[in-house]
Amino acid sequence: MERLHYGVAYYDEYMPDDRLAKDIEMMQEAGITVVRIAESTWSTHEPQNGVFNFSSVDRVLDAMHAAGISVIVGTPTYAVPAWMVREHPEVLAETRGGPGKYGARQIMDIASPAYLFYAERIIRKLIGRVCGHPAVIGYQIDNETKHYGTAGPNVQLRFVKAMREKFGGDLGELNRRFGLDYWSNRIDAWEDFPSVLGTINGSLGAEFARFQRQLVTEFLAWQVDIVNAYKKPGQFATHNFDFDWRGHSYGVQRDVDHFKASKPFDIAGVDIYHPSQSELTGIEISFGGDLARSLKQSAYLVLETQAQAFPHWTPYPGQLRLLAFSHLASGAGMVAYWHWHSIHNSFETYWKGLLSHDLQPNPVYEEARTIGADFARLSGSLSGLRKINRVAMLVSNESLSAIDWFPLPGGVLYNDVVRRCYDALYKLNAGCDFVHPDTESKVLAEYDLIVVPALYSAPDLLLEKLNGFTEKGGHVVYTFKSGFANADVQVRTSAQPGVIERACGVNYQLFAEPKNVRVRLTRNLLDTVEESYPAETWMELLTPTTAEVWARYDHPEWKEYAAITHNVFGEGTATYIGFMPGEDLLFKVFERVLRDAGLWGEEQKLKFPLVVKSGVNGAGCRVRYFLNYSGEPAAFEYGYRDGRELLSGRDIRHGQLLRLPAWGFAIVEDRESAACSAAMEDGVALD
Repeated sequence: MERLHYGVAYYDEYMPDDRLAKDIEMMQEAGITVVRIAESTWSTHEPQNGVFNFSSVDRVLDAMHAAGISVIVGTPTYAVPAWMVREHPEVLAETRGGPGKYGARQIMDIASPAYLFYAERIIRKLIGRVCGHPAVIGYQIDNETKHYGTAGPNVQLRFVKAMREKFGGDLGELNRRFGLDYWSNRIDAWEDFPSVLGTINGSLGAEFARFQRQLVTEFLAWQVDIVNAYKKPGQFATHNFDFDWRGHSYGVQRDVDHFKASKPFDIAGVDIYHPSQSELTGIEISFGGDLARSLKQSAYLVLETQAQAFPHWTPYPGQLRLLAFSHLASGAGMVAYWHWHSIHNSFETYWKGLLSHDLQPNPVYEEARTIGADFARLSGSLSGLRKINRVAMLVSNESLSAIDWFPLPGGVLYNDVVRRCYDALYKLNAGCDFVHPDTESKVLAEYDLIVVPALYSAPDLLLEKLNGFTEKGGHVVYTFKSGFANADVQVRTSAQPGVIERACGVNYQLFAEPKNVRVRLTRNLLDTVEESYPAETWMELLTPTTAEVWARYDHPEWKEYAAITHNVFGEGTATYIGFMPGEDLLFKVFERVLRDAGLWGEEQKLKFPLVVKSGVNGAGCRVRYFLNYSGEPAAFEYGYRDGRELLSGRDIRHGQLLRLPAWGFAIVEDRESAACSAAMEDGVALD
């Protein structure tokens, strides 16, 4: 997208009275440039089977176009109408909880032939009607799509067929690789294949989870194909991917393989929700943005984020501005709120929009007006931000599913390990991309450091790829539970950590739950006096072969075992952490590894809650965002080349003290690079 967009989701169908003209007037005052419509209102557009009414869509499109506001139209397929369930009850997903019941959204079987028939019909009717409208710039496919646990007879039949294809009809091979002799789970006839809902076998269960994720990939690609038949030049297709939910966006989505599912889209989209008020850290915005940007290696759309939402998320003064520009700092090209207005009834009555229930201007709306004005004024300098990071984190849906079957003590799951590592990198201002198990070696080679949290289930090929990355000069940090099981969640019979033992120079046979165990650092890691830190959740009793010891367990029975090791392998290094470390210890480990990789620089002089993010804008100028996630003012010495602070227009000099208010930020454009200077000489607009 050539310009920054500032937007909202808008549901004229939900309004208590006709106020479209007033809403548009207020949107224009707030600098809103785009609205998202239609994805939630199938029953309005098709009140009875085959009876269509798009009058609400038509009037919004016409009014928005007259006002100069663009529109993203959603396919309304994630919430099915009542008539469909009455006529075809099989469209409701059957899950571990039993047959579905009508009422909530996202309760359908996305593989149901009846559902797909009606979904295709409404998509073609709606998109065929709106595709030529001048207000429409793009299409959102469905909404936060997942497989919704669908596992009824229709899905079971498809799964069995998929297993026959995968194993070439050889049940003996399936039994062997999944260990189905255990507890007499062996299957000796395809017609005897039991429902996976009752399985106690983690290999079979994880395989079914992979199959369910593939249903999502195929469903989204199917919708994109339909929309592409109508899409006009210049229009795009996107989707609002979401994340693991812990009361807010948290980690890798267990029900969707984002990397595979995003392939058919023109631009990646994402929904990001986060703690606010005194709990605001910006980490969820950064995590979601880094993942979304990594899907297409380009700018992405924030299709949903919060304006007010829950009472405990109502933003403090200044936070809405900080949040909007935080999304841009991670590479977003659009920031849109869910939603414009607060709803007056039903399930999300107390999830407030930009406007409160009185639909009048309020302090949050007034702050949004300043954001819209700055987006418009600074679009030339802030749009098209390209970020080139030297650190990547490898995430794996397969490992997530496998650890779901074998949770760590205390119910610790895969995303807990991922976030522990990511949060530490974020607070160290180490910019991070995401890679996945199928990322090619030539792409991995573009990074200096890869962090690999809890890669529990992985094929030999992936682990050898990581060994090759290390041997050729890369640096890798592995956590505990990496390399333990193969792609079928079958534990490797070699000494752990299996294939990566060669690069890590360490192995282990024993593991335990730490009880009152600490780890003590050695002088190999720090030149200062020895320090100790608590070991959490899990501990692998490591025996180095060629690795040096960075930490040992500080416990009378386990003191001979290493807790953290570091090994030179070829031209690179591999660090292995055998337990769940706390954030303070991760800071020290990552600092050492970042220094060894040549990645410790000016950004690391700033400490959280000061966060710095940067990229190169469309004119070739380096832009740096300095973000203060604190209710206290902050100041620091500006350590970069001279530039200009874009919000104020002030010149900023190297060594100058830069002051940020509480929940404040500054954006400095470095205009001394050759590309940026050339752009200015050529008359490229930078303001």
